Formats: sequence, C-alpha cells, structure tokens
Amino acid sequence: MIELRETADGVILPVHARPKARRNHVTGEHDGRLKIAITEAPEKGRANAALTRLLADALQVNRSQVALVSGVNSRQKEFLISDVGIDKLRQQVRVLSGNR
Repeated sequence: MIELRETADGVILPVHARPKARRNHVTGEHDGRLKIAITEAPEKGRANAALTRLLADALQVNRSQVALVSGVNSRQKEFLISDVGIDKLRQQVRVLSGNR
C-alpha cells in the first residue's frame, strides 16, 4: 500500500522512478511507492521533469501543483501534490497503481 503523508503544504507522494523505459506510464506499486516508468534518461533533470508532467496528467492536476521535494538524483523520490485533499489523492493513486 502506498503511504501518502499530509503536510501543511499538501500531500507527499512517494514514487519509484524507472528511467529509460519504452514508454511513459504508471506500472503499479513498488515497495510502498507508486512505480512510474519514463522514457527520459536521468540526465540534466529531464527525467524529473518527465515524472512531474506524467504525475500531473495522471492525477489530473496542474503541473504547478506537483513539486519534487526529495530524491533528485535517486530512483526513490517524493513529490508534493498541493491543493488536493488526501482522500481524493488516495483514491486516484489506488486506481493508478491497480489497487482498486
């Protein structure tokens, strides 16, 4: 189960990134994190930018509501999703990860 954390600024979503994949998509859950495959290589922030775009699209929020807060150089990342309730985000993440 993916553990979301509520903060004063929004909700922290843990992500496991898999760069240099064949296509951009959410692949499920990995070790308590939302697993996301992206085509970009982890060079010059391109993979992080692709993750941010994919998360915003998948969660149906504006890109400005998604911010990388930890794990810039790691596969284990945390994103802050702002202006979304934790219950709504929990439901969206459950659907995305395949845990309906």
